[in-house]
Order: sequence, then structure tokens, then C-alpha cells
Amino acid sequence: MPKKLIYTSPQEVEIAFYEALEKADLGAMMQVWSEDDEIVCVHPGGARLAGYALVREAWRQVFEGGARLRVKLLALSTVLGPFTAVHSVIEQISEAGENRLAAPVVATNVYVRGALGWRMIVHHASPVPPDSIGEIPQMLH
Repeated sequence: MPKKLIYTSPQEVEIAFYEALEKADLGAMMQVWSEDDEIVCVHPGGARLAGYALVREAWRQVFEGGARLRVKLLALSTVLGPFTAVHSVIEQISEAGENRLAAPVVATNVYVRGALGWRMIVHHASPVPPDSIGEIPQMLH
């Protein structure tokens, strides 16, 4: 198993998460996740997946599908504490090389700080109609 990276901020983890998603890199994707069985991932329209093994398998299946995605993050809202961070973002997703955008996805990413730095513990993404997105503050706290 490769050495675990140490992420020094929730923002660093989030950047690594979306880079891994765009590269369809399962190893890099699982580097950002905590190895706890309490982690949770919900893909748009999907079931709640809890635990490292189920989350890893879900990402493997997404990446195995072959589509290379590009993600532009909009309207970041954050709540930051000493050991926990919650990011709410709007993901504007497209396939690499395509100009057509998919419907926006609202995602909540939760990070915790532990002995090995910051790690993701929750990613919950849901599709939304484009006209339902209003003004979202940039920083809550």
C-alpha cells in the first residue's frame, strides 16, 4: 500500500478529490478518504454507501465506466471548526472534450482532521434543476 499523503487543510483534500475524479484515478481517490468504516458516499441518484470497502467499490465502478469528467466548482460555502469542515458546492460537470454541460449537482463534502491530517468522511451529491439554484453565500463562518 502506498504511503498515505498528509493533507494540511480541507481545501487541499478537496482539490485532490476533484483531481482524482477528473483523472479517474482510484488510488488517488482513496488517498483522500478516511479509512474508517464510518465514511459515507452518495452518488447522484444512488444509494447511501457506508464503509471504506463499499465506497472504494463504487468509485471503481464509476471510473471503470470510462467517461473522463471535468468538474467546475461554483458557490462554495464552508463551515470550519478545529477538527471538522463542511463544504457545500455546486458541481458543474461535463465530459472531457465536450462543450455540453450536465445538469448541476449539489454536493456536500465533510472533512475531519486526525493524526494523518485532513481526510474526507462524507461526499453526498444530488442532481438539481438548473433554475433552482439561488444565491449562495461564499462563507458561512
